[in-house]
Amino acid sequence: MKKPMVITQGDAAGIGPEIIVKAWLEAPEVLAGCFVAGDVATLRRAAGWVQGEGVSVPVAQITTPAEAAAVPPRCIPVLQAVAVAGLVTPGRVSAQAGRMAGDCVVWAARAALRGEVGAVVTAPLNKEALSAAGAPYASFPGHTELLQAEAARHLGCTPAQVPVRMMLANDELRTVLVSIHVSLREAIERVRAANVLETLRITHHAVGAALGRAPRIGVAGLNPHAGEGGLFGREEIEQIAPAVAQAQAEGIDARGPFAPDTVFMRARAAHGRSGEFDVVVAMYHDQGLIPVKYLGVERGVNVTLGLPFVRTSPDHGTAFDRAGSGRADAQSLLAAIRMARDLMS
Repeated sequence: MKKPMVITQGDAAGIGPEIIVKAWLEAPEVLAGCFVAGDVATLRRAAGWVQGEGVSVPVAQITTPAEAAAVPPRCIPVLQAVAVAGLVTPGRVSAQAGRMAGDCVVWAARAALRGEVGAVVTAPLNKEALSAAGAPYASFPGHTELLQAEAARHLGCTPAQVPVRMMLANDELRTVLVSIHVSLREAIERVRAANVLETLRITHHAVGAALGRAPRIGVAGLNPHAGEGGLFGREEIEQIAPAVAQAQAEGIDARGPFAPDTVFMRARAAHGRSGEFDVVVAMYHDQGLIPVKYLGVERGVNVTLGLPFVRTSPDHGTAFDRAGSGRADAQSLLAAIRMARDLMS
């Protein structure tokens, strides 16, 4: 790996710091060349919780990403990316934790945009805490929108000119979303031919780059049975099908729209067999994420497509109910780090 990889600590009141410590403890070979953008005191406290198992996990403060390479295995290099503000209470939403989490993401994004790191892996943040932090973070529903805004600022354009999409993936299924963190009512309004076509283009480019070939894209309908010929809604006829046709005219291997209650099963790779599709484009957040998460949140990885740098994340949240216990599972974070490494190559 030519450039180091940065992992943001996530919400300090959640399990982010603990799963980072566990990742270093359980798979130090996967973490080679990685460092944490966060708060040194927060990571040392998390190490203390995990060290209850009888294993020492030292935390070393670094001042530049390049210093991470000199830190020994199972010693966590942490770059102080936030103002020292004191430790927060585990398991409790706080504006302080939200601001710290936002500051870490901004630091990491800007380092990636400057070319100082090769990829960004984000531990979970809490959207309520991010909003409570006030400006500038209150205007961002989550990681994706904040990273998009930072990329646009760096490129000197508007966020709309840096279209991004969320992909959730594991070793059995990939799904990309037309809309992300909006109400269901607004998500339906966003099912427009232009948005679907843009999603298909981003998916074709990004997933194709990862696979080394053009991906086979299955497109989910919006309505039950994909509208049943217009009986249950006309979005498939008037918006989705025209977008698929245009994508096909551009050389994109997209098919559909298919009934959303079966297309994910058709795409699933299982029992040693590949699925009918390499990826499914879903029309809204829960339609696409429930099938992937049902297969196991410990294996899922969130990937932001369309950014000018690699960004992955675990597919779970801050788990406030487990924070401070040392019992959090690091497998999804490790999967996110492995996927980021693959995407960097």
